[in-house]
Amino acid sequence: MVSATATSPFFDALRTAEPFFVMAGPNVIESEEHALKMARQIKSVTDELGLQLVFKSSFDKANRTSSASFRGPGLEYGLKVLQQVKTTYGLPIVTDVHEAYQCELVARVADIIQIPAFLCRQTDLLVAAAKTGRVINIKKGQFCASSVMANSANKIRLAGNPNVMVCERGTMFGYNDLIVDPRNLEWMREANAPVIADITHSLQQPAGKKLDGGGVASGGLRELIPCIARACVAVGVDGLFMEVHDNPLQAPCDGPTQWPLRNLKALLEELIAIARVTKGKEPLNIDLTPVDEEF
Repeated sequence: MVSATATSPFFDALRTAEPFFVMAGPNVIESEEHALKMARQIKSVTDELGLQLVFKSSFDKANRTSSASFRGPGLEYGLKVLQQVKTTYGLPIVTDVHEAYQCELVARVADIIQIPAFLCRQTDLLVAAAKTGRVINIKKGQFCASSVMANSANKIRLAGNPNVMVCERGTMFGYNDLIVDPRNLEWMREANAPVIADITHSLQQPAGKKLDGGGVASGGLRELIPCIARACVAVGVDGLFMEVHDNPLQAPCDGPTQWPLRNLKALLEELIAIARVTKGKEPLNIDLTPVDEEF
């Protein structure tokens, strides 16, 4: 267990990254060949733009809407693929866990362990992840107030790990839609942790698409990803989480909210420009003293 007062150099590099760092990759591992291709192509973009990249992909999507949906290759093979990406391109890795026993195994490869939004309050999972000493990224539950994230972050710290980040990924708006409330990006700073914006999952429409033959799947509003991304960067987030695919229409998981690789550079260039001019990371001191004649 790490000291409760010493953050890791990797965590410090992320929270001080300018104008922001990026966690990006395909939603789920499809094959070793595809993961390596995506890592290489995304890295070429972020290297050109001077952004810190953490490669993201999941070995198992345990909370898919349908039991018939593609979940991924599983823990053992998935970690082998992520290790190959890490070794080949020297990239740090982020992937998610769903059960406490997975944390120690995942920590052998991943630099960031991600807690899915549905599990953001699961104490045993949070503690198991914390005890690895890795950076922990906790996604805010779609059903949670932003204030919950301070409690979740403290569970990580009380387990001896100060390397914790919190991530906004939208809030339920009715049954089949999410909205992003920019106020949450400010309020989540009360967790005293870097704030990340998930600019792709935030545009999901959970269980909002009926399937031929019965059943439902999650839809999404990909065309609004730039809108949400611009707002989040203007507010002043520390990092962006985004799922990127070279062929979104054929992606086996969350295709409607994966951003096209072809458009990655253009979007990031615009977001960097916004980040350069905004003062969102700096609190604005509000002066309520009366104004005299000489103003």
